[in-house]
Amino acid sequence: MVELNNHGLLTLFAVVLIAIFSAGEIGRLRGTRAVGRGGGDVSTLEGSTLGLLALMIGFTFAMALARFEVRRDAIVTEANAIGTTALRARLLPEPNRSEALKLLKEYAQVRLEVTQSVLDASALNAAIVRSNQIHEKLWQNTIAVAARDPAPVPTGVFIRSLNEMIDSHAKRLAAFHNRVPDIVFLALYGVAIVAFALVGYANGLEKRRVRLPTYLTGAIVASVILLVQDLDRPTSGFISVSQQPMVDVIESMASYQ
Repeated sequence: MVELNNHGLLTLFAVVLIAIFSAGEIGRLRGTRAVGRGGGDVSTLEGSTLGLLALMIGFTFAMALARFEVRRDAIVTEANAIGTTALRARLLPEPNRSEALKLLKEYAQVRLEVTQSVLDASALNAAIVRSNQIHEKLWQNTIAVAARDPAPVPTGVFIRSLNEMIDSHAKRLAAFHNRVPDIVFLALYGVAIVAFALVGYANGLEKRRVRLPTYLTGAIVASVILLVQDLDRPTSGFISVSQQPMVDVIESMASYQ
């Protein structure tokens, strides 16, 4: 199976555009040779296939948009969880307080870099590994506090917020990896190519053959497919999920002592 996420959006756009134009031209040649041999059902097939293409684009866009919104919400949730944990860490006794705040500041920066390094798989994996290491250090730090005094309220509320922060980390990773399946885009490409082959064939049957409308329509369809793919890659395309919530948390934590 082809891994579409391994290829750039502009590369995919160019390939789809060339495939659509080529299908249109091949269909036109076939249609020109078939003049006078019937073909009255071609217009019906053309309209049906274009309708199917529009329906598939609509469903695929809805899938990509839903995943985009989940990723955006996941960032807000994780940023809030980190901010809350940092606030409650200030209730801990020293030296655990300073250690927890230091780790949380590093953690917030690492979580920001998870998005910024998405094009580099090794950097992404390294950031995830470092996140898990910080989780463990924070937990060990909390165990040390609880061992000294297992009953205090500050320790209890900090543990609760730390658990929520770790959970939000897992949810954000799950949302990050939840993409529209490649088979859906491949099916979309296939229907688009067939549709424009029929458009070209129908145009070839006409007495007056004009290419410009076919080319314009093909370019529009390829652009819309590009938009849907871009929406499905919110960290590596032209449309990106705002990282401002995480930036705001990092800025607010800078003054914590």
